[in-house]
Amino acid sequence: MYDFKNAAELLDLCSQNKLKISDIMKKRECELGEVSMEQICSRMMKILTVMRESATAPIETPVKSMGGLIGGEAKKLNIHQNSGKSICGNVLWYGITYAMAVQEVNASMGVIVAAPTAGSAGILPGVLLALQQEYQLHDEQIRDGLFHAGAIGYLAMRNATVAGAVGGCQAEVGVAAAMASAAAVEVMGGQPEQSLDAASTVLMNMLGLVCDPVGGLVEYPCQNRNAAGVANALIAAELALCGIRQLIPFDKMLETMYQVGKRIPYELRETALGGCAASFSGCHNCHQTG
Repeated sequence: MYDFKNAAELLDLCSQNKLKISDIMKKRECELGEVSMEQICSRMMKILTVMRESATAPIETPVKSMGGLIGGEAKKLNIHQNSGKSICGNVLWYGITYAMAVQEVNASMGVIVAAPTAGSAGILPGVLLALQQEYQLHDEQIRDGLFHAGAIGYLAMRNATVAGAVGGCQAEVGVAAAMASAAAVEVMGGQPEQSLDAASTVLMNMLGLVCDPVGGLVEYPCQNRNAAGVANALIAAELALCGIRQLIPFDKMLETMYQVGKRIPYELRETALGGCAASFSGCHNCHQTG
């Protein structure tokens, strides 16, 4: 009854039942998993706990990545903010700090929540925890934001891809930012249509982003792109919340992203054979021949 195959069907369910996207997703999970609402909400709260820990611990206690390319960036952002010289507002600063912290944990083999992938795992907690910090939102609101994001991620996995090896970084960081942006709209009081507009705008703005991990490691430029994904997510959410419509529906934008991804040369799809990974500096920092 609450299952859906695309965004159009999801919006119809929201309209027919007068429910938010997060509510539809919760009911879908209950039906398909044959579990109670209490059980799935409890599970999501555990996920939120892991997300929060990975997003905050490195700010105080930096961790070095396995490849040695990143480590300590979240703490540097925190020090810069405390100096009073930050040029970002609070929400964006919290968001990029949390996102980069998660990638420190990921690259040092710590525990994170793939959302939808490990290499893009900082964006969703970055955005939602930043909004919680700035607007004193309850954990239950953030939990529901995660359910909402899950609906967007499910559609991307069902109808396109979230793999950098298939569709480039637009399929990883792009989808993660779309998930975060759509969820942010609901958390901040927007309507389902606005959430899908935000998700579509993110994919449009990140269309064609390549996947070129230096040394083949999910460290650099992955961490920086998580921060950029947070910014894209917040911008798209702001546009949607103020009533700016997206001309291309999410289903069509997802289809476009998938088609573009398949046309990206294989050297730029997680092979570390092109882009930043093939640059002299990238090779030098991994002790490879430039």
